Amino acid sequence: MNGAVPSIDLPVIVAVKQIGILIADAQVMFREALRSLLEREHDFRILGEAGNGREALQLANTLKPDILLLDLSMPRVSGMEALRRLAGIHSQTRPILFVESPEKSQVVEALKLGARGILPRRTTTQMLLKCIRAVAAGEYWVGHQNISDLIECIRTADPKPEARDSNGFRLTRRELEIVNSIVDGYTNREIAKRFSISEQTVKHHLTSIFEKVGVTNRLELALFAMHQRLVSDS
Repeated sequence: MNGAVPSIDLPVIVAVKQIGILIADAQVMFREALRSLLEREHDFRILGEAGNGREALQLANTLKPDILLLDLSMPRVSGMEALRRLAGIHSQTRPILFVESPEKSQVVEALKLGARGILPRRTTTQMLLKCIRAVAAGEYWVGHQNISDLIECIRTADPKPEARDSNGFRLTRRELEIVNSIVDGYTNREIAKRFSISEQTVKHHLTSIFEKVGVTNRLELALFAMHQRLVSDS
């Protein structure tokens, strides 16, 4: 023997960034059930619980969770009003709203107020976990709602005002035409036919648009375009 110490391959430990979650619901048993369920997931961390809307806003401001699980029917401050106030303080928290039976009009209003996910209170465990992870990753979650229908509802409920100068986003004329088409509910195939280009070209334009304005999907783009007044009736 030459006295050399044999090398030992140690397992590589990869740190998992946990998703901070605040649970806001008036029913104690529901909150406890949610906490028990979510604490089993290695990538979730429960930061706190709130029993009314006012407390939810205070804790969200203090704890700064990644995700706020928020019941629509909260006492003191309703779920919708809590969304409005969160948006007013430019919170980085992404709210997921629990509703009894999601109506399309409710979903549209909640999205316009800043909700990033909509779930029925009786959703499955699998859907809840998928929703939280998707929203934490920057996506929107609207369950089984049809995206085109939602965009149409947004367009109808909030008529397009005079367009704002888009130079700040460096959008080309063709990209603006595609943004308008998305808000109007056109599919990629319909956009391609409308402008006599290929569907692949439409996809390339959408990728460029997403990067320029900082969104990740069609619904987010439609909401962004409506909020930023990038579309007009012309």
